Amino acid sequence: MSGFAITSLIRYVELIRSNYVHSAWHELRAASLRPPRSFSSQFARALNTNAGANEVPFRKQLKDEAKRAREAKRSAAKKGLPGKHETKEYNAEVDKWKLTVGLEIHAQLNTEKKLFSSAKASDNDDPNRNVALFDLALPGSQPDFQQATLIPALRAAIGLSCSIQKRSKFDRKHYYYQDQPSGYQITQFYEPFAKDGMVTLYDHDGIAPADGDSINIEIKQIQMEQDTAKSALHPPSTALLDFNRVGYPLIEIITHPQIHHPQTAAACVKKLQAVLQTVNAVTAGMQSGGLRADVNVSVSPAGSMTLGQRTEIKNLSSIKAVEDAIIAERDRQISVLEAGGRIEGETRGWALGSTETTKLRGKEGEVDYRYMPDPDISPVFISEDLVDRIGATLPMLPDELIADLVAKGLTTNDAKTLASLDDGARLDYFDEVMTEWEKLYWLWASHDASPKLAASNEKIAANWILHELGGLLSAANTPFSSTCVAPKSMAQILFNVHNGTITGPSAKHTLAMIFNGDKREVNAIIQAEKLQPLPRQQYVAMAQALIDENGEKVKQIKEKKQLGKLKWFVGQMMRQDRNVEAQKAEQALRELLEI
Repeated sequence: MSGFAITSLIRYVELIRSNYVHSAWHELRAASLRPPRSFSSQFARALNTNAGANEVPFRKQLKDEAKRAREAKRSAAKKGLPGKHETKEYNAEVDKWKLTVGLEIHAQLNTEKKLFSSAKASDNDDPNRNVALFDLALPGSQPDFQQATLIPALRAAIGLSCSIQKRSKFDRKHYYYQDQPSGYQITQFYEPFAKDGMVTLYDHDGIAPADGDSINIEIKQIQMEQDTAKSALHPPSTALLDFNRVGYPLIEIITHPQIHHPQTAAACVKKLQAVLQTVNAVTAGMQSGGLRADVNVSVSPAGSMTLGQRTEIKNLSSIKAVEDAIIAERDRQISVLEAGGRIEGETRGWALGSTETTKLRGKEGEVDYRYMPDPDISPVFISEDLVDRIGATLPMLPDELIADLVAKGLTTNDAKTLASLDDGARLDYFDEVMTEWEKLYWLWASHDASPKLAASNEKIAANWILHELGGLLSAANTPFSSTCVAPKSMAQILFNVHNGTITGPSAKHTLAMIFNGDKREVNAIIQAEKLQPLPRQQYVAMAQALIDENGEKVKQIKEKKQLGKLKWFVGQMMRQDRNVEAQKAEQALRELLEI
């Protein structure tokens, strides 16, 4: 390598160290005008991790703008002002056109290493810590396919009912952008590892009513590919790059253009995310940046069999963004066509809180990417035995899981909520609670009996976990954790309610005490706080005292048949003692009043 080339390379790496990669190429062009310098002994592969501590991240700026836009929208709604898409006239225009949407989902695989290097697959560390020579495309570095990355990819493909290809290959997709050091992305354009899958969406998944009870969306292919660097934009003219994400293993899920409603597109992304998380194929969902969606949108006259010119909206990072961006782009295309214009094939962007998509660049045709087989990477061969073994170890998929929970007595909504909350952590908590509850039954039952948990027990447990515990979490503005109320403690509370040891209000009081930090055992709290049900004699005594003190209300009940006044007496008794049960209180009152 010439002295100039070495000097230029050193300067490029040093620029990466300072994070100002966006100006690296300009510096390289000017390098020939500087006198050559000696090879520094301080040269190291480690990259600089310093970042401006006082700079406000661009994403936070966008979120603040989105918050202001939502507040403005709510303010307009209070004044009775219609939204952009709420007028009957505009809906009539939409009805004249057919929307068609195809999805491309990019998901980070749950792996320890990157796709083609042994660098750690984590972008949560300090910037530019997990970077290998090949990730930076340094001359002489070669790709080293990490076979372990194939396992979560196969879990995803099997979970989505794909046909696994025995032989697949990697290709180079050429394009230049600052976040792609090599000038090309390694992907599987010609021979992907999985094809011909399907995802079924049901009405409880949130599809558009026009799609009926269910709809099948076919998956064209799933391909493995490498991620790009993470760009941190600092307006007006600065972009910092974190190369931790370069080479991170991804799968791209490509659907056929079979979606015709924005609501259904959003439901499809959400369902795909649920499947990927259930089979443990991905690191995180959209909320954490582990999954991104590109949507291809076109409109054509209603009843037409041909598709209109499509545009692509890139890097949508939330379910709501998917739906809102499709609505905005649909309406833009309709407006252009209604005015006699022509839709240009292009790539468009969507900002948080926006009401319109924006043009990013003209759409490049496939030939512009100059796809070619990667000559440095051998084909990947996948045996049927491996596919069978992975398929046998997959957990229940979301649809099977919801059906199983519904069969145990849960409503469809509760089952769906339980399965989707906290990336599955709430469902794991539910299972642990039911396991502890079953242990308590076996301890309580006689040796000759074989107690069985009724379906209603799962329903009761789900209700308490979702609503009672969920209410405490919301009131405290605290994220869910299985340690906030241990599964064993929750099971003991539910068991005591179920066998009549404590009342519902007393159980809620006990739950709140434990949630707020009481470390005592549930039974110790019940004893110390005197939360046991009241004896009948105490109900009678409390009811008789109230009757004696409120003769006028008693007269209204007995003579004027104003039985609604009984509720007042019941309420007074419940205020006197949290252990009072409304049904038993009313029964005592009716007996004493002889009604």
